Amino acid sequence: MQETPVCVRVTHLLLYFMPDSNTTNFTNPSTFILLGIPGLEAAHVWISIPFCTMYIIAILGNVTILFVVKREPSLHGPMYYFLCMLAVTDLVLSTSILPKTLSIFWFNSREIDFSACLTQMYFIHCFLVVESGMFVAMAFDRYVAICNPLRHSTTLTNPVVAKISLAMVLRGCMFILPYLFLARQWPYCRTNIIPHTHCEHMAVVKLACADTHVSNYYGLFVLFCVKGMDIIFIFLSYIQILRSIFSLPTKDARLKAFGTCGSHLCAIFTFYISSLFSSLNHRYGHNVALHFHVFMANVYLLVPPMLNPIIYGVRTKQIRDRLLHLVTHKGT
Repeated sequence: MQETPVCVRVTHLLLYFMPDSNTTNFTNPSTFILLGIPGLEAAHVWISIPFCTMYIIAILGNVTILFVVKREPSLHGPMYYFLCMLAVTDLVLSTSILPKTLSIFWFNSREIDFSACLTQMYFIHCFLVVESGMFVAMAFDRYVAICNPLRHSTTLTNPVVAKISLAMVLRGCMFILPYLFLARQWPYCRTNIIPHTHCEHMAVVKLACADTHVSNYYGLFVLFCVKGMDIIFIFLSYIQILRSIFSLPTKDARLKAFGTCGSHLCAIFTFYISSLFSSLNHRYGHNVALHFHVFMANVYLLVPPMLNPIIYGVRTKQIRDRLLHLVTHKGT
C-alpha cells in the first residue's frame, strides 16, 4: 500500500488552516477528500484491524439480538422492542462510517462525493439522536415496570411502543435537518480536504469560509438541549426507580430489580460519556493532537454499537437463556 509522503500531509494540514485569501475557491466542490487519521497514515492498516473487529462484533451481536427477539414470542414485550430499535440504530450508525473508513485504510480510496458526504453526516448525527431517544424510552419502560408494575401492560401497549419509537426517529430526523441545510449553503473556499475518516459535522463546517457560528451554536443546542434533556429525564427516572427498589421488602427482590436495570445503566454510561467527550473535544480541545481526536471520534461511534448487544446479551437473563436454548436446540 502506497504511503502518503510527509510533504503532502503537511501541505494538506496547511491548506486546512490557511486564511481564506490565500486559498483556491472551492465554493461548490464536487467531492471532498478524506485523509483518514492524519499523522498515522503508516499505521492505517494496523488501525483497521481493531476497527474491523469491532464492526464485525457489532454486526453479529445486534443481528443476534434481532433474531432472538423475533424467534421467541416470550420476548415480544416493550423492553425487547426498544432493544430491537436500539440494535437497528447501532447497525445504521456503525455502517454509516466503517465501510468508507476501511476503504481509506485498505485501498487509499479518499474521495467522497459532496452529496454523499452530507448524507453520511446526516445519518451519523440523526441516529446518534435516535439512539439517545431509545435510551430515554428504555428508561421510561423500566420506570413503569418497577414503579407501577400493575400498569405496565396497559401503559406500554404495542401501539404505544410503536408511537414512541416513531417519535424518537422523527425527532432525530427533524433536529438534524438544519445540519444538512446549513452545511449545503456554506461556500467552501478554503479547501475540499477533510482531515478525518468520515464527514463529521464540525469537520465539514470548518472548511467553510463564511461565518459558521450558526452551525456551531445549533450543534451545541442539539448537544445540551436535546441530549442534555434526555440525560435529565433518564436521571429523574432512575431516581424514582432506585427509591422503589430500596423500598422493596427483601434483599432478593432488590437484587432482582437492580439486575433488570444494570444492563441499561451500563449502556447509558458507555454512550453518553463517549458522546460528550467527543463533542466537547472537537469544539474546545484545541490543544489535543488531531490524530487523537479523529481516532477517538471513530471509537466513540464503534464502541457503543459493539458493547450494547454484549451488555444486554450477557446481563439480561431472558435473552441469554433464549439464545442458549436456540443454540442447544439446533445442536440437538
